Amino acid sequence: MEVYRSMDKATHSPSEPWVGIVLDTATAIRTRVLEHCLKNDGGYLSQACSSAEILSTLYLKTMHLGPSIAPGVPPAFPGVPGTPGVAYMNGAGYNGACGPDYDRFFLSPAHYALPLYTVLIETGRMSDLALDQFNKDGSSVEMIGAEHSPGFEVMGGALAQTLSQAAGLALARLRAGEKGKVFVFMSDGEFQEGQTWEAIQAMAFFGIGNLVVYVDVNGQQCDGPTEEVMGTEPLDMKIRAFGGTATIVDGHDPAALDAAAKEKRSDAPHFVLCRTDPCRGVALLENRRPKLHYLRFTSAGEKKEYEDFFAGRGGQRPRAKERG
Repeated sequence: MEVYRSMDKATHSPSEPWVGIVLDTATAIRTRVLEHCLKNDGGYLSQACSSAEILSTLYLKTMHLGPSIAPGVPPAFPGVPGTPGVAYMNGAGYNGACGPDYDRFFLSPAHYALPLYTVLIETGRMSDLALDQFNKDGSSVEMIGAEHSPGFEVMGGALAQTLSQAAGLALARLRAGEKGKVFVFMSDGEFQEGQTWEAIQAMAFFGIGNLVVYVDVNGQQCDGPTEEVMGTEPLDMKIRAFGGTATIVDGHDPAALDAAAKEKRSDAPHFVLCRTDPCRGVALLENRRPKLHYLRFTSAGEKKEYEDFFAGRGGQRPRAKERG
């Protein structure tokens, strides 16, 4: 399995070895997603650029997950649940077995599926051969992830529905006396949805303090800059008004990302608002502002620019042991 480590130039001096590993993994995520976009004439690249450190920190440091119990190469989609003879399929096995002491992870914005698949690959939870099935008929490795896709546990619906489902699980875990936490990854655009605020209010009322939400505040969504489509700031003050707690961090700083999950707080859901750059590590994306949601090459010349960028900075590709 190829693991990429050399697109970004480090501008940091990690005080702890794990920080360097996380940053290397984040670079690998961006590199692999960029390569995938070149092979497939497009993709959700800016989401990988903004979320790479968040996902890497969660999987390598913050969350307590067991080893993957899913096959290295994901099985094909077996069919719609409820169909006679079709067993229910769930992608949560890539996050390890469920257990009272293990954490659970939910990714809400399903269009971040490619960055999620990539972090599973880079952390040894899934084979890189899985991406050969990406967005193909009959594959579970979907462009817009569903509950049967690797790393997904539930169907998030039309955005902003995953938080409510995760809250229900977190409440059940509290009542069962389980020590494991529930982690949710969200995008800032999901705070334009009323269900998000209903969920925060409900979690505060029921004292669901074992749930931590990491929000990719990259300021971008399908129709352009978030603040121009429908502003949501100040997010931290609004979350507190609904009974939650919130911390604002640099979304590209692993130490800050990890520390935020460990802050002492009341029995309320905690939101880590990660200020991120949707062009991080791929400066060419700056030319596309303000439309960064999906990279679709507009000409052969533009694609050549990205190919040259990848060739010049993708560089070394150390090998890692592949899962079976």
